[in-house]
Amino acid sequence: MSTDNQPKLERKISLLQATAINMTDMVGIGPFVVLSMVAEIMQGPWFLYAWVAGAILSIVDAMIWSQLGSTYPLAGGSYNFLKEGFGPKWGKLMSFLFVWQTMIQAPLVIASAAIGFASYFKFLMPISDVQGKIMSGSLVVLIVVLLYRKIEAIGKISVLLWLGVLVTMAWLIGGGLFHGNFMQPIYHINDGLKLNHAFAAALGFASVKTIYSYLGYYNVCHLGGEIINPKKNIPKSMFISIAGIAFLYLMMNISVASVLPLDQIQKSKFVVSEFVQTLSGPMAANIATILILWVAFASVFSATLGYSRIPYAAAKDGAFFKIFANLHPTKHFPHVSLLVLGSVAFVFSLLFKLQEVISAILAMRILIQFIGQGIGLILLVKRKGKAHFAWKMPLYPLPIIIAIIIWAFLFFSTGKNMMLGGLTVIGLGIIAYIIKSYRSKQWPFIG
Repeated sequence: MSTDNQPKLERKISLLQATAINMTDMVGIGPFVVLSMVAEIMQGPWFLYAWVAGAILSIVDAMIWSQLGSTYPLAGGSYNFLKEGFGPKWGKLMSFLFVWQTMIQAPLVIASAAIGFASYFKFLMPISDVQGKIMSGSLVVLIVVLLYRKIEAIGKISVLLWLGVLVTMAWLIGGGLFHGNFMQPIYHINDGLKLNHAFAAALGFASVKTIYSYLGYYNVCHLGGEIINPKKNIPKSMFISIAGIAFLYLMMNISVASVLPLDQIQKSKFVVSEFVQTLSGPMAANIATILILWVAFASVFSATLGYSRIPYAAAKDGAFFKIFANLHPTKHFPHVSLLVLGSVAFVFSLLFKLQEVISAILAMRILIQFIGQGIGLILLVKRKGKAHFAWKMPLYPLPIIIAIIIWAFLFFSTGKNMMLGGLTVIGLGIIAYIIKSYRSKQWPFIG
């Protein structure tokens, strides 16, 4: 059969839709449940610095993604970047390890949003742990059903969900602004602050949580084969997303801190809902909670969409199981990949707790995806020169060096158990790669 008759990915996602997909993935339930965690870790009004640190890392890391994503606008994102960056000898291993860990960490990301959704629902009505698990699992199933359609329809759904995100954040920020004490957290941000080892350690642990809330600015790269005018729209959508979300996160944190005392913020499980309740009463708090759940739902939708393209890209390239390369015959999306990731996420949503999932997600991704991608870009520039790239980062290679140093610090901050877990996943992936290579009669680590 001619390949012209085979279903193909279609470039139908606009800049607006790409930005909406990024931002809905970034917000999710993260900032609403992480806010209290960060304040508790930092133990002072300077907890805002952890949110600034997350924004700085996102910006410098987005420069790496922009240079690679605009040059290789294909489905799968990091799979392609690692393969190109490390070349024919080591690129196959690195790209395989990325797909290997994606099959674990992508469902963890999806499950984390679903678990957070069920946890925050408890503000509206008490539910048992079993009922919470049923709710989080059902949410994953619903997301898969909604994503089982053409990409242009998904782009429109993403914009609708994004509008809900913006309305929610605007309401929360507006509540603090009109309360009258909005600037107080900024005036007192350095009260009692001591720049010592304890502060640096706390900032590291807290930034593990805040960067979790920023993750997703690169989702557009996973959808590179479906973006209109990718050379311009991929970098634009990332920087617009980061700037917008950083502003909203900081304003929301300042708004909450201007109304609630620090000890309440640190102890609360529903801090944003309690913030609205303090300002406007129980009914408004319930409405705000429903909007927060809308945001969490949007995040699961966006994250699942992007991750479903990674196993597809690897399988299409011959580096993963062939069945994942199948596209739906009429809707033209990787349905096998979507169903498998959704199934694993469903199981994870029944097994894990949110705190465990957040640290595990970062520990598993940092070495291969984030640090590996930065090193790969440096190697690629040496081989092909700066003129090869459609978008070029300013002050190269300084942003890459800064990103690698911060990522390494965050990896250490995830804790010994999580670091060991991340290294174990990589070790098992190397073993699987060697076995796969011998079975296919290809010597590993040979270009």
